[in-house]
Amino acid sequence: VQLVESGGGLVQAGGSLRLSCAAFGTMFKINTVKWYRQYPEKQREWVASINPDDSTLYTDPVKGRFTISRDNAKNTVYLQMNSLKPEDTAVYYCHVVALGGSYWGQGTQVTVSS
Repeated sequence: VQLVESGGGLVQAGGSLRLSCAAFGTMFKINTVKWYRQYPEKQREWVASINPDDSTLYTDPVKGRFTISRDNAKNTVYLQMNSLKPEDTAVYYCHVVALGGSYWGQGTQVTVSS
């Protein structure tokens, strides 16, 4: 299983970015997919999840600003991030448990300037 993330970058506060996580070797539609983020010298923290029934969950700091979604035809999960704040600056990772294993993407840097 391979997860490939893209979409990170530099944006001003209040701006938007959309992260993508494409899966190879498993089908996202039958798995719960999660986004995490990691600040320098901190542990990764959970940001959002999407379940096989398309129900979603979010950590409180991003509720109302971030939206997780999936495109089954593209086997891709997205994280739409709006109203970005400097404290959203981090490396973002997608994660899935599938086929008996736990898999992470390579991470994508999001930097929000004030």
